[in-house]
Amino acid sequence: MTTHKPIEKRMFGRTGHMSTVTIFGAVALASVSQAEADRTLDLLLEYGVNHIDTAASYGDSELRIGPWMDRHRKEFFLATKTGQRTYAAARDEIHRSLERLRVDSVDLIQLHNLVHPDEWDVAMGPGGALEACIEAREQGLVRFIGVTGHGRTVAAMHRRSLQRFDFDSVLLPYNYVVMQDEVYEHDFELLLKLCQERNVAVQTIKAITRGPWATAERTSPVWYQPLESQRSIDLAVHWVLGRPGIFLNTVGDIRLLPKVLDAAARFERRPTDEEMKALVQEERMSTLFV
Repeated sequence: MTTHKPIEKRMFGRTGHMSTVTIFGAVALASVSQAEADRTLDLLLEYGVNHIDTAASYGDSELRIGPWMDRHRKEFFLATKTGQRTYAAARDEIHRSLERLRVDSVDLIQLHNLVHPDEWDVAMGPGGALEACIEAREQGLVRFIGVTGHGRTVAAMHRRSLQRFDFDSVLLPYNYVVMQDEVYEHDFELLLKLCQERNVAVQTIKAITRGPWATAERTSPVWYQPLESQRSIDLAVHWVLGRPGIFLNTVGDIRLLPKVLDAAARFERRPTDEEMKALVQEERMSTLFV
């Protein structure tokens, strides 16, 4: 096994788990073979990554992780998500996820992409998906409950969610470009402050986003165009990791995963504003928020 400098660990909110600052975003396993998935696990173990984040809707991801759990369950904090909004549908999806992952319980269940106000009202209301998550926690099927989301309004919606229920974690976009949006930056900072006060874990996504795909021809399975050079990925990853108390969920492309993990292992300092502005110009980076 190759020896790398170990990736830094931080306390994952109030869970008591010291998670690597890079959490494996298992959407990368949505449409790969088991052999490719197994090689990915080997890479995670090489870097000491000890936290996996998947979802019921990530293609075959849960099925690909299942065989690993037979041997490595104790080595990982395991998180999945339900995108269902009603109690019955979410309950059934949670049980299906446990079967697909071949585990008796997961560490974290998350309400997936809970941003639209109408969906929020259903999921957080009577007979909603939140009730299924709470029941699963009471039954010992999950230990903690989180909420995730995408888009420009997600930070504000997560604050609303935290006012309704004491979630253990949140997940949302965070990179240099989106934080130049004054509205998003304002909402993100308010959310981060609230999470720090309540000891809620903050997971971030889209660290190595270059921008929306500008062409029909795509070189990566990721729905946005990612940065690809090691130098650019280094700067983007180091900028995110330079923010204390947050986590970076890795890229949805197993081909780029080694570069993200390599960058994280070599993290020493946060790039300056000048370095990031130069990167934005050089890579012609743009926001995902339209």
